[in-house]
Amino acid sequence: MPESVLVSKVESYLIEISNDSISLDDIDDFDNFKSLYFKLDDRLDKLQRFKDDMDAQGYTTPFTSINKYGTKSVAEVAIEEKGESSRHNQIFRMKANAKKNILDRVKSAIDSHKIALGNLEQFGYVKCNSCYKKYSMSEYKQMDAKCSCGSQGFTFKINKEATHRIEIIPYLPLSGNYMVLRNELSSYGRESLKQVFNILKQERKGVVKTISMRIRFRDKNKRLIRRNISLGSEYVNNYDEEVRRRYGREVRIESLRFNRTKPAIIDDNHARMALAIGYVKYGEEIIESIKDEILKRRLTDFKRINKYDEITNTYKNASPEFIDQNDIDEIEDWRKAQIEDSFRKLGYIDKFGNLTRSLKRDLKIRENIYRNTLKNIASALIIWDIFKYYMTTSNNSRKHDIGPFPYIRIELDREQRKVFQASYTNVIETLNSYTDIKIIPIPEMDLLLYEKFKFEKEIRSINIKFNHVALGAALINLNSDIELSKISNAFNINESRVKKEIEHIDTIKNPKSDKLKRFNELIKK
Repeated sequence: MPESVLVSKVESYLIEISNDSISLDDIDDFDNFKSLYFKLDDRLDKLQRFKDDMDAQGYTTPFTSINKYGTKSVAEVAIEEKGESSRHNQIFRMKANAKKNILDRVKSAIDSHKIALGNLEQFGYVKCNSCYKKYSMSEYKQMDAKCSCGSQGFTFKINKEATHRIEIIPYLPLSGNYMVLRNELSSYGRESLKQVFNILKQERKGVVKTISMRIRFRDKNKRLIRRNISLGSEYVNNYDEEVRRRYGREVRIESLRFNRTKPAIIDDNHARMALAIGYVKYGEEIIESIKDEILKRRLTDFKRINKYDEITNTYKNASPEFIDQNDIDEIEDWRKAQIEDSFRKLGYIDKFGNLTRSLKRDLKIRENIYRNTLKNIASALIIWDIFKYYMTTSNNSRKHDIGPFPYIRIELDREQRKVFQASYTNVIETLNSYTDIKIIPIPEMDLLLYEKFKFEKEIRSINIKFNHVALGAALINLNSDIELSKISNAFNINESRVKKEIEHIDTIKNPKSDKLKRFNELIKK
């Protein structure tokens, strides 16, 4: 497919996606759920094909072909040809930018669809009415809605125990329009976006990936040769021995550099941005639905604050015709005078032009509510969801199953776990009081994750079938002072199941029989 045709075709498809709004109305109805899942999955396949076509045509390095039109070529041509060469250079750069931008949007759209499908995958599953076998939606679609037993009758089940946040789906940059959505955020939304993005970008301690070095040695003809070479991470402790083995005992290392990789919690930039935008815009929806009720309870005069905002917004961008539009200072003075006059009539300011004490106090209270509570809603939600995802899934399922967080690390090291040290107690109390969202404040989340990852290693060779949601709840109960009923409610799991996993943990950690003790000793070795 010609380059210009491919770009136009992809742009047209992305516009088609942006014009098709996502609705979660009656999502618990199977027909609606299936229709949305199939639509997003089909889109993902098509976007992936577009990306493969663009990769094949060199869209990943679009500026490489421009090198021959660079400054060196212009300097070598005749003076009368320089203008034309410069125009050609500009045209090619515009085309290269178009390639780069469209590929960037497609990558963002692909990751957004993966996030949406991952949440839907966790939200619901189907169960065969004949043999009662369970299928995920990806399996259901792959087998053309027919069970291995031959039955085509299924019942749709909502998985209340799994980690999902399907409410973010309508806010994801599904058409790759993450820059547009980012610019639409409020001032608090932009601050919140930065917070969430940094949470997902938290990197682990650097690990050596490759070793780059410049060496000097003599070949068979005694000629002095200098060469740049690269070794894998397996040679980090014996790179000098490996170099001597390859190039002789007389080789000399002139320079040495250890190239380290620092993977983030979500190890893909487009996925991080899509998740951050989805959670922040969903957070803004929550703020919009609860802020009035919160302010009515906390402020002295809620109606006065609304009137204050109304007057401020009315004159904020107003420009009278009788003032020269180029005279910015005079326009600002007029706006200030109009606002003060309106405030004075309503008794919002005193004779010196200062806001009344009670209004000033209400404005400060509102600012603190936004800055300390509402701004942190998205961060609190995603911290909880990632924490719950790690606590309620197995190492193997995080490797192979489709989840709500694509490119997430299988487990986290100490550096990455630091983001879970943040406390959002006020935010959680607000969400519990004003919404139906189930979250409980859990102190030292980072240490609980450490215990979970450590326990996963201990049970790797044990032939016990765990309920991993109940297991996560059990580990929290055993390593904190939180009541079992609160944990079970937050995890949507029956207390009896959690107690069963507590018994399993006790059996593994405190074996009573000699056989189990010997088995545990073998595992530790």
